[in-house]
Amino acid sequence: MFRSNSGESTNVVGKTMKRVDAFEKVNGSARFAADIAFDGQIYCALVIAEKPHGILRSIDTVLASEIEGVEGIFTWRDIPGENQLGEAIKDMPCLVKEGEKIRFWGDVVAIVAARDRISAENAAKSVRLDIEDLEPVLSIEQAMEDKVQIHEGSNVRVSKRIRKGDAETVIKNSKEVFEGEFYAHYQEQAYMEPQGVTVVPDFDYGYTVYGTMQCPYYVQSAVAHVLGLPINRIRVIQTETGGAFGGKEDIPSYVASYAAVVAFNLKRPARLIYSREIDIQTTSKRHPIKSFYRIAMEGKKIKAIEIKAYMDMGAYATLTPIVMFRTLVHAAGAYDIENVNVDVYGIYTNKVPPGAFRGFGSPQVLFAVESMIDDIACKLGIDPMELREENTLRPGSRTSTNHLIVESVGAPETLARVKESSHWKDLVRECNEFNRINKDKKRGAGLSHIFYGVSLGAGGQALDKSGAHVLINRDGSVEVRIGGTEMGQGAKTVIAMIAAEELGQRIEKILVHQPDTAFVPDSGPTVASRTTIYSGNAVRQACMALRGKLVSVFCDLFNSNPDSVKFCQGEVSDGEDRTISFDRLVDTAYVRNVKLFEAGWYDTPKLSFDMENGLGEAYVTYSYASQVVQVEVDMATGSTKVLKGFTAHDVGKAVNPDGVIGQIQGGFVQGMGYALYEDLKLRNGKIVSDNFNTYIIPTIHEVPPELVIDIVEDPFREGPYGAKGIGEPSLMPVPASVANAVSMAIGKRVRQIPVTPEYVLGLIEEKTD
Repeated sequence: MFRSNSGESTNVVGKTMKRVDAFEKVNGSARFAADIAFDGQIYCALVIAEKPHGILRSIDTVLASEIEGVEGIFTWRDIPGENQLGEAIKDMPCLVKEGEKIRFWGDVVAIVAARDRISAENAAKSVRLDIEDLEPVLSIEQAMEDKVQIHEGSNVRVSKRIRKGDAETVIKNSKEVFEGEFYAHYQEQAYMEPQGVTVVPDFDYGYTVYGTMQCPYYVQSAVAHVLGLPINRIRVIQTETGGAFGGKEDIPSYVASYAAVVAFNLKRPARLIYSREIDIQTTSKRHPIKSFYRIAMEGKKIKAIEIKAYMDMGAYATLTPIVMFRTLVHAAGAYDIENVNVDVYGIYTNKVPPGAFRGFGSPQVLFAVESMIDDIACKLGIDPMELREENTLRPGSRTSTNHLIVESVGAPETLARVKESSHWKDLVRECNEFNRINKDKKRGAGLSHIFYGVSLGAGGQALDKSGAHVLINRDGSVEVRIGGTEMGQGAKTVIAMIAAEELGQRIEKILVHQPDTAFVPDSGPTVASRTTIYSGNAVRQACMALRGKLVSVFCDLFNSNPDSVKFCQGEVSDGEDRTISFDRLVDTAYVRNVKLFEAGWYDTPKLSFDMENGLGEAYVTYSYASQVVQVEVDMATGSTKVLKGFTAHDVGKAVNPDGVIGQIQGGFVQGMGYALYEDLKLRNGKIVSDNFNTYIIPTIHEVPPELVIDIVEDPFREGPYGAKGIGEPSLMPVPASVANAVSMAIGKRVRQIPVTPEYVLGLIEEKTD
């Protein structure tokens, strides 16, 4: 289902287009990190600590060095620059030193380099580590006791808060107060392509890094830091990237740093490709969050909300302080509430450090707040849809951070759309009737309603910018370079469509290159559903400047009025039968020595935000979504099946409608996996579900046969053609809607995700007071 609110007339934007990178990915010619090879390259393998907590006493490399093919084993002593890494806090060693702490099972102690992969891996297993065991801290509750400290000082290291109104007093004086405790577990990104890089000593730059990644500029900075070189000696080129979902935001900085140490010491190309097991064991996940909610009601209005959320940030901070900001802003949900208290805490434990994952700290608390809304509706006898309609954000509302939102607020419309498409009340009646006549299986209908701050927000304004470079060649072909990355989400297609729209050239003559730090300045990370707005606007600026030059050439040729000149599908005309092909016009411009390359640069106006009290303009704009699902629960096994899904997303403007639908489909399935299947298991700090035999992700067989997608277009004036983001919001309503549906089906409140069969059976068997 596709209905548009946007009236802007376009030739390419908003139309059906083939993905510009589809052919190479289908026929196998696209080159991923493992497809890149260089003469004389060396293969790397990591020496992992394999202890959750301890003191590294010694590293014995004698046996490993004697293995045939081994070219070198490198430790912290071989790092020419700085040994500490971390995007937010540099608290993680690149390689752990003797005498220092091992803080989680995946800490890297050394790197083995060999002439082939097998020799490197065998040698890595032969390195002997003497580690003095320390008591591990393996839960949030244990960490908060601070009896065993993982770093110097308290384990409760980072916190953020919101203080809007007087929530404490309102809750204290209210008659209707509801409380709930919730837990959301880890989730593995499960990208198809594991982490991988090759670092090559370069004849011009110092070193060139080729790899699978989201953030080339993060990698560039980290490698320069570890090698002790200026940034202009490090060049980073993103290879085709087979999925990321946040898991390739900061992690490739570490992977590239390990390989760079080898390349530096051996003066040879160094290749490091993770196995699936090493990838899952050592790289970031979605943060586990335990949250506590108190909500005061007055009739159907939410009067106050009080939230405490505790994030397990593992052994190192990585991106947690940045993730926490998004958790903070989204914890109270997509509702207009006068009185808000939120406290979010980051807690060190001796476990894998979580980091970025699609939704970035918000699905966990949105699951909690949406569960609370359903619970309140049930206890007050109010329809859950009606309760959300009464309290949703709308134009003129203020968010939990007191941000006044006056445009592009599609929240009421997304609720109206799913109410209509799901036939909400009929669906609820259908479930109740099914449950009345069936004992072995029960059905439930669940609703969720979310918002999402697009951009890096007030906490990341220094990175919220993007550059672009556009070149028109003499034959009319166009080359576009951006700092944002393509990782499967369709960014290249959107960028090509924007260039085609502005220049009027056919899309098949537009090439969007792989990101390369040698051509485009630091454009921030490809995260926060920001690529369409930021890279899109940068490309649009550059193309508009180029079009202006071509208009001048056309008017010189035909004595036309500049306002009458139109560019469309490879032709330029003035509406009076004076037409020339785009290619011929470009050739004419070349003969006249017209400059046909331009740079574009886009950043948003600075946001006003009080970090002390968590008040102000948190993000440049917000996307909104509402969702209804129907589930069926087997009461004997506890297993849950999603039967139907109805979802509506306000995207501002769907630049590529097919791409938007694809994102929503993919996000739905990934969110469904988080809700039901993906149970990451640890034993003494080690991940035991470290491959796809033991870590279960949904397949095509679990996708509901009926998945209705509705796109709301409430334009955002700063976005290209009104566009906002969809990458992350596509996942975010799913865990909550599924959990609410299961709660209705079994008549017990789901308070944790994933909703595994074991957990469901426990709830069914639980006695009701």
